[in-house]
Amino acid sequence: MKSTLEYLNRIDTELFLVINEKHNAFFDTIMFWASDKLFWFPFYAILLIFLIRLYKKFTIYILLAIAATITLCDQTASGLLKNLIKRLRPSHEPALVPFIHLSDAGPGGNYGFVSSHSANAFGLVTFLFFLLPARYNWLKIILLFWALLVSYSRIYNGVHYPFDILGGAFVGILAGCLIWIIFKSIFKTKTFNNKEESS
Repeated sequence: MKSTLEYLNRIDTELFLVINEKHNAFFDTIMFWASDKLFWFPFYAILLIFLIRLYKKFTIYILLAIAATITLCDQTASGLLKNLIKRLRPSHEPALVPFIHLSDAGPGGNYGFVSSHSANAFGLVTFLFFLLPARYNWLKIILLFWALLVSYSRIYNGVHYPFDILGGAFVGILAGCLIWIIFKSIFKTKTFNNKEESS
C-alpha cells in the first residue's frame, strides 16, 4: 500500500512539474485571473440573469440548491479533507519550492488535497448539467470549459497537484449529484426542462 501511494505521489509530482513549467507572460496573466473568484462575478451575474429569464420565480429554489451545492463542496474540500489528509501543497513542499513557478497570488494555504476551487466549480457545473434542458447543451459546454480552466489554473499557478484537482472534481460531481437528487425529489411534480413555459 505504501509503495503504491509513493508511486502515485511521484507520478502526481512529475505531472505537476510538467504542467507548471509550461508558462509565459501571456498565460501567467490569464491563469492568475482564472483562479481569482472575484474575477468571475460578471460571469456569475450573466448566469443568474439567464436562469431568471428561463425559470422566473422558480429561480429562488434553484439558487438555494446551488448555494447548498457550493457549501457542501467547500466544507467537504476545505473543512474536512484538507485538514484530515494534510497533504502539503506543492508550493509548501520544501523540495519543490525552487522549481515551482508561482503566480502573484502566492502559495496559498498549507494543505491542498482536495482543491476547493475544483470542487466548487464541478459541483456547480454538475447541478446545472442536470437542471438545464438539452437545447442548452451549448451552455453546458461553456460551463465545463470554465470548470476545466479554473481547475487547470490551480496547477499552472503552482498551488495544486493534478490529483488535488481530480479529487476536487470528484467531490464536486458527487455533491452536485446529491443535491440534484434531493432537489428533484422535493420538486418531483415539476418538469424542469419545461419550467420556463409554466412560470
